[in-house]
Amino acid sequence: MSITSPSRTAPLSSATSPSEIHPRSRPQVLGEADGAVPDGVTVFDDEFPAVAGLDPDLLNALRRAAADAAGDGVGFVVNSGWRSPEYQEHLLREAIAEYGSAAEAARWVATPETSVHVSGDAVDIGLADATAWLSAHGADYGLCQIYRNEPWHYELRPEAIGRGCPAMYADPTHDPRMQR
Repeated sequence: MSITSPSRTAPLSSATSPSEIHPRSRPQVLGEADGAVPDGVTVFDDEFPAVAGLDPDLLNALRRAAADAAGDGVGFVVNSGWRSPEYQEHLLREAIAEYGSAAEAARWVATPETSVHVSGDAVDIGLADATAWLSAHGADYGLCQIYRNEPWHYELRPEAIGRGCPAMYADPTHDPRMQR
């Protein structure tokens, strides 16, 4: 899977050969090495940087939860995990284009400087049955939904084990970590 960053795309003259293009003016191709995730990746698929780049404690908790959820017939699919700053910037630009403003996009996508995906401290889990399972059992593993508007977004909160997850923020714009 490849994604071309919109910030670096420009039509090239047919008279320009690729070897004549300065490296900085070439379109930047973003893909799996930057954290893009192909369909069907699980928390056990270390060959993908989106999984391998997660914080080890978060990944361990996810794997323990996924193993137990499998016993209930539920599978965890990783829609997003670790992301490079470049990929995060690409996602932010896409969100601004989709939502029409940086303020509205901030409800869904953080900057590369504030994103907990860039630091490897967040994972987006796919499939409704998996997020429902995590809503019911995630605190037992320290896995908590952080934003009410993102039922797929989970972070590790070890203190949740035995005490339950903290109250959710309405969306990322209410999270003090996003105010840097």
